[in-house]
Amino acid sequence: MSLHQNLVLYVKNSSFVLKPTTVLNGSTKALIINRDTGDLSLEEPSNEEPAKEILNVYGIFGTIPLISSNYLIVITGRAPVGKIHSHDIYRVTETRLFPYSRSTNTLSEAQKSDESTYLSLLNSSLNTSVHYFSYTYDLTQSLERQSEFVEANQQALWQRADDRFYWNHYLQKHLIESAQQNLELGQFILPVMHGFVEVRPAIIKDKAFTFALISRRSKYRVGTRYFSRGVDEEGNVSNFVETEQIIISGAHQLSYVQTRGSIPVYWSQVTNMKYTPKLSIHYADKTAEAFKKHFDKQIELYGDQIVVNLINKKGYETPMGIAFEDRINELHNPHVKYVHFDFHHECRNMRWDRISVLVDQISSDLDRQGYYHSLSSEGQKLEILKKQSSVTRTNCMDCLDRTNVVQSVLARKALTLQLREIAVLGPQEQCDQFPDFEFLLRNVWADNADAISIAYSGTGALKTDFTRTGQRTKAGAFKDFVNSTVRYFKNNYSDGSRQDAYDLLLGKYTIDPSKPSPFTNYRIIRFKMACGVLSLLVITMCAGHFTMSSPGESTILSKIFWLGLFVGCGYMLSHELPAFIDRPKLCPLPSDIFGHPYGPLFNDSKTLVNSNTQIDLEKKL
Repeated sequence: MSLHQNLVLYVKNSSFVLKPTTVLNGSTKALIINRDTGDLSLEEPSNEEPAKEILNVYGIFGTIPLISSNYLIVITGRAPVGKIHSHDIYRVTETRLFPYSRSTNTLSEAQKSDESTYLSLLNSSLNTSVHYFSYTYDLTQSLERQSEFVEANQQALWQRADDRFYWNHYLQKHLIESAQQNLELGQFILPVMHGFVEVRPAIIKDKAFTFALISRRSKYRVGTRYFSRGVDEEGNVSNFVETEQIIISGAHQLSYVQTRGSIPVYWSQVTNMKYTPKLSIHYADKTAEAFKKHFDKQIELYGDQIVVNLINKKGYETPMGIAFEDRINELHNPHVKYVHFDFHHECRNMRWDRISVLVDQISSDLDRQGYYHSLSSEGQKLEILKKQSSVTRTNCMDCLDRTNVVQSVLARKALTLQLREIAVLGPQEQCDQFPDFEFLLRNVWADNADAISIAYSGTGALKTDFTRTGQRTKAGAFKDFVNSTVRYFKNNYSDGSRQDAYDLLLGKYTIDPSKPSPFTNYRIIRFKMACGVLSLLVITMCAGHFTMSSPGESTILSKIFWLGLFVGCGYMLSHELPAFIDRPKLCPLPSDIFGHPYGPLFNDSKTLVNSNTQIDLEKKL
């Protein structure tokens, strides 16, 4: 089923009217949304009621209930990314929200304040996150998975989209339910993906082809760096991303898929103003089941798993490596191969060429893994020449910086084989022998690294100088220092709101106007702490003024008093400042991870629930 690509939105007192600008499937009917009841209908547009506002839109992002009423979210700006075959791919550049209710007079001042906060969260997530869509191409599915739908190609995109990557599925719930009763409504349902898409024309030796890189960020267990870690009871892990590298050359289409995801055990690092928050491992008695669910799903979706763990074998990361390896051994699944490569140790002193040690270690597995290759000629049946038999699942602590570097190296290895197979490269030629394409390849992968990192950590990725240039540089190290500093402040002082925005947008948190405001206690604490800090500063300034106003009378006693007051204020401030850490307010962390407004209160005997596990870890450490 085709989708309407251009719509005109008429904002009327009684309804929203979304009128197609072109005839589709022989129909000129408009989508009418009743602002009082929320009912949807398809009707021929009428000019009886004048519109208060008219604007062009490029799709319906969805609808969401807030306090006063539902809100309609529409895409008002788009930028072309490129074409995959004849399919146009777009990036969302602007959205707008329209309330169904015409007035907020029935709301209390507190409710109006909360409504404003919810709208701010939504706008920040919609307009600062990276969303992509296509009217004719399924961005949520890899080329290999799409080949499974060839026979069922009559299905609409929303009907066959991969729910993991169908980012606005919750927002389109009402529209989808209505379309299940009236399929014509499906012409207005536009799946949106979150992550990264880049499509570039490329040439090597006068042979033109299309290079594309797509990273699909899962909506399950989504969140920010320190507020979303590990696994949940369903086996979903934080920061799970599927990355697909695509080559289109004539009738040839080839792809190579990799995944990344947090270490699939229960663990946390909750911000506490320290540069490296305390690492805690939880729920040892539940981990085995969640761990198994995770890998059962991955094997079902991708085949065999080559698990590459890049965390340090020494230092504070050590318990995570032990826990991961122990669970792998307990799983005892022949379809899961585990490799622990201590990235920082092996590549110390900027010896990043030593990533080749890892590649050599899994070389035979990569050879068996292969990649997807098919021939797609217009009017002819798709011919599948090769399939990818397994996937490399890479992780570091955040699944960002080290992971990005290794994924780009593995993708380059697969790309070389693919380009040789379709005779773009000769049997002994490498990508880096062609500077223009090498520049394109490195920068697209580095841009991908930045996009995934910004979504999770708030800043661009570290170590991208190696991805962009093939070398680790001092300038790159300095840039990493700057990004790490920015990450520290964002993770402590803005990530709670970013987490709330994700939870609201994806429906993890739903608003109930009858319940107390989730922001009330937080605002009171912040106000009291602000007053406390301000008072301490005033007292300190006054004390300094009176004790030092007569230098001739200054005594050792007054200096001791001044020093004691200064130290006392500093001590009190150090205990008050953690209250300013930005915590999630809509879906607070579990009480055993975070149960105090001033910071996480860890109890090692509770965090490692199974005491035997704790003893085992201590022995191995």
